[in-house]
Amino acid sequence: MLLSASGMLGLQAQTLTFKTARFKAMDDPACAAPSYDDKNWQTLKVTQVWDGQGVPENTRYGWYRFTMRIPKSLVEASDLKECLEFHLGPIDDADEAYLNGTLIGKTGKMPSDEGGYHSAWSTPRVYQVKLDSKAIRWDEENVLAVRCYSGNHPGGMFVPEGVVVKVPSRIDGTTLSFSRKPSAKEPTCTVQLGSTHQTALSGQLTVEVIDPETEQTLNTITRKVSGVKAGKPVSVDVPYDLSRMLQIKASFKEKKSGCTVASIHQPQYILTPAAPAAPRFNTPALYGARPGSPIHFRFGVSGERPMKITSSNLPAGLSINPDNGALSGSIAKPGGYTFTVCAENAKGKAEQKFTIRVGSKIALTPPMGWNSWNCWGLSVTQDKVISSAKALIEKGLADYGYAYMNIDDGWEAPQRNADGTIAVNEKFPSMKELGDWLHSEGLKFGIYSSPGDLTCGGYLGSIDHELQDAESYNSWGVDYLKYDWCGYGRKHATEPDNQTVASFVRPYLLMERCLRQQPRDIFYSLCQYGMADVWKWGEAVDANSWRTTGDITDTWTSMYDIGFVRQAELQPYAKPGHWNDPDMLIVGKVGWSANLRDSRLTPDEQYTHISLWTLLASNMLIGCDLAQLDDFTIGLLCNNEVNAVNQDILGIQAKRDIEDGDIQIWTRPLSDGSRAVGIFNVGAEPMRVDFGKYLKQLGLEGLSSVRDLWRQKDLSTTDLRYYIPTHGVRYIKVK
Repeated sequence: MLLSASGMLGLQAQTLTFKTARFKAMDDPACAAPSYDDKNWQTLKVTQVWDGQGVPENTRYGWYRFTMRIPKSLVEASDLKECLEFHLGPIDDADEAYLNGTLIGKTGKMPSDEGGYHSAWSTPRVYQVKLDSKAIRWDEENVLAVRCYSGNHPGGMFVPEGVVVKVPSRIDGTTLSFSRKPSAKEPTCTVQLGSTHQTALSGQLTVEVIDPETEQTLNTITRKVSGVKAGKPVSVDVPYDLSRMLQIKASFKEKKSGCTVASIHQPQYILTPAAPAAPRFNTPALYGARPGSPIHFRFGVSGERPMKITSSNLPAGLSINPDNGALSGSIAKPGGYTFTVCAENAKGKAEQKFTIRVGSKIALTPPMGWNSWNCWGLSVTQDKVISSAKALIEKGLADYGYAYMNIDDGWEAPQRNADGTIAVNEKFPSMKELGDWLHSEGLKFGIYSSPGDLTCGGYLGSIDHELQDAESYNSWGVDYLKYDWCGYGRKHATEPDNQTVASFVRPYLLMERCLRQQPRDIFYSLCQYGMADVWKWGEAVDANSWRTTGDITDTWTSMYDIGFVRQAELQPYAKPGHWNDPDMLIVGKVGWSANLRDSRLTPDEQYTHISLWTLLASNMLIGCDLAQLDDFTIGLLCNNEVNAVNQDILGIQAKRDIEDGDIQIWTRPLSDGSRAVGIFNVGAEPMRVDFGKYLKQLGLEGLSSVRDLWRQKDLSTTDLRYYIPTHGVRYIKVK
């Protein structure tokens, strides 16, 4: 416990701060009692979720206990003297807080509550107790006990500054919040000034729109306000330009104390320019297939609809649906087959020379598409997959190469059929019909299983039925298999050679042989979290990609660790047909359950996420609900110049060439002789970076062109000074 004081109002406002607590993964109401014996519990940081601190990922309930002496001096240091406050920060996902056995607050809903579980992971918990409450033991030992429920990992408390206990002063309860006003004709941010206390505040509220790149203040709104108290906030609407990286700063100066509170908000900003109305090809001009395998491919062409997509010199055995650009058929003989595709609408015409390389390799560029897990988890259904595929088309993502529609865990029936074949549960009426429909639209069909007896979600795995399952996938038209270690871990633990690489290879090699017996191309995705350095042997089992880490979550900590730390040495192992996979994209609305919410990543962090994943030649599998895509997320996913880096046919993954404090520079050679460069600021403060000082070290002296990939505009080849926001990026292509 830390006892600190901050100067505000001429009084010393004292606070108690706790960064650790006693913890146990369990659910027992007796844990709320102050007399409960917790001396054998583990000590856990409350500054980060319990995942990664020795708590199993499947933990649902956990209790935190804080023992504290609450001095009466906290009251004496306050000019308000209304209540004792407990600031617990956000908690993943629902909680109940008890002070000496008395319930003092509750956020979200537990599964046993009326209406069932509801996540409130992002809501900061501030619980108030009146100063005369018998729950408080002044100048004596107190126990704060917090019961937490995690609907899906991560779980528990994650308040960076630690749990804070204080008797607030007049200004302490002031809140400044920001939200996008959906009904406004132009992009508008609503700034709300509120208070958690009953004592009314008055003063001056100032809102500024700032361009951090130029350090210019573009707009200022000043308003005198009064009567601000709990339940009676005031709001100011401020318009802003959605196409610029802007900041909105709000400050409130309280009249009586003279104290000021301030906060800066980074609203979403869309850098990707609108696509032209005339046809434009957005996908690479190369596709790999094996001899005789069915081909299902959709030409990614943006532009005004209706549009006709045709070819006058198609290889024998292939046909194109002119209305949606779906290429289908097969080619029996190995070789390279080049033809011209034409797209035409009322605004113009475009052509692309396209090559199908028929041979032993598929996945010549990383897969692009969607996976159900990050949004719906085990609540996925066939109807949700179909609605997602329709949204993929209607919102234009299919025009940019997103094609795989992958069902993750949760589709299997509790028991196999009498003949041992895998059966589907009631959520999936017909896998064959689903596959046929996806193929008719030029999309691809993906599915999920495990080499063990059970999947991660407790559904049937493929153990002892590998060939039968591969045959079922073939009959349904499956184009992608995510094969997840999960339940195999129990069998692996009993194997005498389980410390050898061979023991990790064995189950994946077995399924590979079964897949290759099928008369179709099935992308083989190993999901075993990087164990036994899978990148060193993934190609040997003919895997098309392999997970290099554990599951990603939508936090900067997770994305930074997976993207910047764990991928830095893996560049040599990626190549056409075989890709490192740092897991799915965490933009848009995610939730890993039926409860969806916006990604926790800031707009700048989301630009960093997509930039880094394209540099890494990563699988680009969207994890959000496609039906709820907003314009910002579409701009992230549908930038043809950014996506072209990911899909570059040279197939070389980026390297981290520069690590200079908080600045990291990753570069990737491209097939046209240029280089993609990501200049990342991984620090906690915005920075101005002179890229020019790194040119010699990067071998880039004498630049002839610099292209901003997100903004799609040419930049100066001599003025190479860039503003890069906190956790942000400047993404360029240079020659």
